[in-house]
Amino acid sequence: MPKAIPLLLQMIDEAYERKTWHGPNLKGSLRGLSADEAAWRPSPKRHNIWEIAVHAAYWKYTLRRRLLGEKRGSFPLKGSNWFHRPETVSDAEWKHDLRMLDDVHRSMREAIAAFPDDRLYQKIPNSKYTYVATIFGLANHDIYHAGQIQLLKRLRRR
Repeated sequence: MPKAIPLLLQMIDEAYERKTWHGPNLKGSLRGLSADEAAWRPSPKRHNIWEIAVHAAYWKYTLRRRLLGEKRGSFPLKGSNWFHRPETVSDAEWKHDLRMLDDVHRSMREAIAAFPDDRLYQKIPNSKYTYVATIFGLANHDIYHAGQIQLLKRLRRR
């Protein structure tokens, strides 16, 4: 039976940054945005692009932590899942969070590359999901949020 890790890495790469047939991936959907564009909110109780980007970083961190069996607590921002970003921000802060997303993605990818194929179908401790389902889901998560970001960009520019 062929090894699954190379296929999972291909999925992760295409969902995040490698060009593919389906349109923008997560990194592509964020490319070229200013801090003002990223901080724009379609309505007061809705997430902005910046928050979606940091949310994606958090779940990449979470997957890496689960693959390595690490405890919570080392994500660069306090909190979990959704992180409120200020409405008035600087491009330097935005670029910092984009670098964080890249860094978290790279470390997650390294953890996937080193993960043993024979453990992929085991359930993650304290979870109802297997490692392979979670990796697969992370790729889908990136594509889902790339689509949201594309929609938010169009809404803002109308």
